[in-house]
Amino acid sequence: MAKEILKLSPYCWPERVSSSHLTDDMNVAFREAGFHTTVYAPTPCRGIDAETRKKYKSIKRETIAEGSIEIHRFAMFREGRNPIGRAIRYVLVNLIQLRKGAKAEGIDIVYGASTPPTQGLLLGKVKKKLSKRYGRNVPFVFNLQDVFPDSLVTAGLTKKGSLIWKIGRKIEDKTYKNADKIIVISNDIKRNIMEKGVPEDKIVVIPNWIDTDAVQPVSREKNSLFDELGLDRNGFYVTYAGNLGLAQGVDTILDAADQLKDHPEIQFVIFGGGNKQEEYKQRIAAMPNVQLFSLQPAERVPEVYSLGNLSVVACRKGAGSGAIPSKTVSIMATATPVLLSFDEGSELWRLIGENDCGYLAPAEDADALARQILAAQQDTEACRRKGENARRLVETRFSKETGTYEYVKVFQGACAGMGN
Repeated sequence: MAKEILKLSPYCWPERVSSSHLTDDMNVAFREAGFHTTVYAPTPCRGIDAETRKKYKSIKRETIAEGSIEIHRFAMFREGRNPIGRAIRYVLVNLIQLRKGAKAEGIDIVYGASTPPTQGLLLGKVKKKLSKRYGRNVPFVFNLQDVFPDSLVTAGLTKKGSLIWKIGRKIEDKTYKNADKIIVISNDIKRNIMEKGVPEDKIVVIPNWIDTDAVQPVSREKNSLFDELGLDRNGFYVTYAGNLGLAQGVDTILDAADQLKDHPEIQFVIFGGGNKQEEYKQRIAAMPNVQLFSLQPAERVPEVYSLGNLSVVACRKGAGSGAIPSKTVSIMATATPVLLSFDEGSELWRLIGENDCGYLAPAEDADALARQILAAQQDTEACRRKGENARRLVETRFSKETGTYEYVKVFQGACAGMGN
């Protein structure tokens, strides 16, 4: 008989978020391993058009993934941009999921991730209620993608010791205490929560992965972005794709570009959007070696990262001690060297340096970043080799097959320990 997973999430198919490919891959792996999943989620709204949302308002129950996933939907107002409105929506979603999840039948595992920050608290409460009802332990597996409230501190949105930080720490401690297994995406996060008292045997490190069949190098001859954007295929390009916000270190990239303005053979191509977009747009308008374009759809990721001779992963000082940004693996999968502007000694710094698959510059050090770009441009053969090393690393450590296998092992182990 199939083991039953109860998944409580603020988003669900057909919504698409940054981690959707991970969810899709896990769904396939769980189905093949004999699991069935029951999901309680609000009416979809993120990443879909108005007609799709209207359609799903009338769909209260749906079965997908060859019958292995049963989705129960409940009404909820559309998510907006206002942070207070989004917080209220998250709380309401949590309250409804608590009521519905606690009444679920035949559940073997409670599962969910760390968005929103209150989700772990909700999952722990559902685990306790089901365990009491069933008269046995119902294991709770928590997928920790982002450490809250630490992420707010590194982004400069609050300070350690503030009221928000204190509330976040209480939520965090309660979540970790209730979880039977915590899946983290890096060793840095593992160390972080162990310092907060989480036993090591409760933690499993499984990095986020990439579908190495779907994301592959695209040759310049076949990369249509060059024609669409009017770029010379013979140029040397430094690319950045992602959020244009406070924590991403884009200012450092632009400072390095300014230092290299007397090297017209080196061009910077930025794909992005975010709360500092207009500010950067005005600055870039006066920079002849930098071009800004809108973010491309997910299916064009291979073309975006194959466009550059180097692709930047950057952060502000102090913001790189947690996870490995998901874009890093996508960049490496296209055999493009990573140009890292990051905290020295972080897990990502060690990964790139020890495997010789990119160039390293300390966070917010534009001088070092410019020097590394020049070094790559002056030795394109070494640059190419680093890209090849990056692709091999992804195939061996960050493949879909490796990641999903580890997830299935965790869930099988949790089922084996039920009732203990």
